[in-house]
Amino acid sequence: MSQQSSKSASIESNGCRWLVLLVVIGIFVLLVRPSFLNKVRNIKQAEARDYVRSINKGQQAYLAEKSVFSTSVKALGIGIKTETENYKYSLVTTKKTTFNYGVSKQKDLKSYVGGVFVIPATQVELNAYKNKITTTSILCKADSAGTIKPPEPTNQNGNIACATGTTEVRHGYH
Repeated sequence: MSQQSSKSASIESNGCRWLVLLVVIGIFVLLVRPSFLNKVRNIKQAEARDYVRSINKGQQAYLAEKSVFSTSVKALGIGIKTETENYKYSLVTTKKTTFNYGVSKQKDLKSYVGGVFVIPATQVELNAYKNKITTTSILCKADSAGTIKPPEPTNQNGNIACATGTTEVRHGYH
């Protein structure tokens, strides 16, 4: 074998190794990518989950101090922006309820809705005074991703529940 054909065989052999390496890396990326994208999506959704939970707590504190729910996120004084790269935050209040929203601006993220309800204290404390009131709250996540405001949670005779199309978030891990 001549020196020229020896070099040619060496280059072809190295080229095949690089091609095999690229194929292996490509397969690895295809397998890891969905997992990575899910983690990124969960991190983005955690912002909305935590923000809406904070708005719920801020509303409870605001009600305790001022005897009404706040009509704006800013007035709660908890330092939450009403809009970020991925979510828009808002609230709707009545005398006995506030609904707090984290609505996705991205098609692949899920939205959140929180509710704080004024209820008779006797529903949570057996020995509470008859006229005493307290609050209870709930945090719900849309079952499907999208940019639509999720339906409000309900209060049916003290039974607080997420609406159809949403699921209750417990312990901050959903």
